[in-house]
Amino acid sequence: MDKSGQKSLLRAFTVASLVYASQAHSSGLYLYEIATEDTGLAGAGQAARAQDASTLMTNPAGMTRLPDNMITGGIQALYGDTPYRLDDDAGYQGKSPGNTIGWFPGASLFYHHRLTDDLSAGIGLYGNYGLGLDFGEWAGDRLIKKSTLVGMTLSPALAWKINPRLSWGVGLGINYGYLSLTRNVGGQDEKATDHDWALNFRTGLLFDITDKTRVGLNYTSKTEYHFSIDGKARFPQLPNVEYTLPLSAQINTPDQLMLSLVHDFNPQWSVMGDLGWQNWSQYGGNQIYVSGDAIDRDNRLKDTWHTALGVQFRPDDRWRLNTGVAYDSSFYQNQNDASMTMPSGQAWRFGVGAQYQVTSSSNVGAAFEYLKMDSSGVASPLLKGTYHNPDIYFFSMNYSYTF
Repeated sequence: MDKSGQKSLLRAFTVASLVYASQAHSSGLYLYEIATEDTGLAGAGQAARAQDASTLMTNPAGMTRLPDNMITGGIQALYGDTPYRLDDDAGYQGKSPGNTIGWFPGASLFYHHRLTDDLSAGIGLYGNYGLGLDFGEWAGDRLIKKSTLVGMTLSPALAWKINPRLSWGVGLGINYGYLSLTRNVGGQDEKATDHDWALNFRTGLLFDITDKTRVGLNYTSKTEYHFSIDGKARFPQLPNVEYTLPLSAQINTPDQLMLSLVHDFNPQWSVMGDLGWQNWSQYGGNQIYVSGDAIDRDNRLKDTWHTALGVQFRPDDRWRLNTGVAYDSSFYQNQNDASMTMPSGQAWRFGVGAQYQVTSSSNVGAAFEYLKMDSSGVASPLLKGTYHNPDIYFFSMNYSYTF
């Protein structure tokens, strides 16, 4: 192969390598689901509902509505059905990876304590960002075979009841991120890892418009992880040449704003809704360096919008029955120019769940949510393919105790 051919192949490889490093959110999903009652409502009313200690995350101002001491915890299993198929298997001399996600666990734990009549404090530990991808033995395993991003947040928070109708809260996010990448290097699996710490914050207001209607507004700042992983690759077309691509990328979650409303029609029925925004476009132009050289690329991301509607029915003092539906727009400018490590698009969520009051001081709940996303295409010249109708399923259980 002449030098011009080698350069063309290198350019193609560079484009393909960026499928896991070029996007601001590479290898991660930013989720509303954290194994709480919100899952059964598809997140509807999350910044205004304030029925357990997990309000520390969705709107810390809601802690002023809680009992003096409360613990809320939950466990969750996510199953992703995200099959990736190359456009022409034969042309890549290999097979498509099939489903790339499968099962991924999650958990959360929150504690609230009332300091005075008007001041509350809390602390939470949760993970709402990350993803595990397993492409297995496939045509592109020199680029990526497995990738795992795990993000955990420890969050202390305070809430102040300014007056009987208005509360304000603020929380600090101490975030730990871990990234691993496994690739096929010379017929052997090679795993590279990195980790980082990052800080962010959230602040919120909760206002009782009337005795039956309240509105919550919550702002969460961006979180920026800095990971640096070196990758090596060989190509059958160039058996004596090894490319070393030092790849460095920020893997970020954007700042977001969430407005929620809850209206209690009577002691049995409540309706709730959301309107939210996430600032993804700020990350679409992140600069990526390959072998010290800057790679020019267009902003492929845009801001997203979220809306949700939910209903809660309380047939008696022991039961809360929840259901909800939510919609999120896609953060891709072009759904046919997506990241291979981020099968995402506009998404619909459908949730259902129930809470049961076991004793006067404890309740237990279970919830299920189905997330349906648009198909997305990857335009990489080496590994062009499609995620066809990806789905994600959430199964969660939670428990709350007051004392």
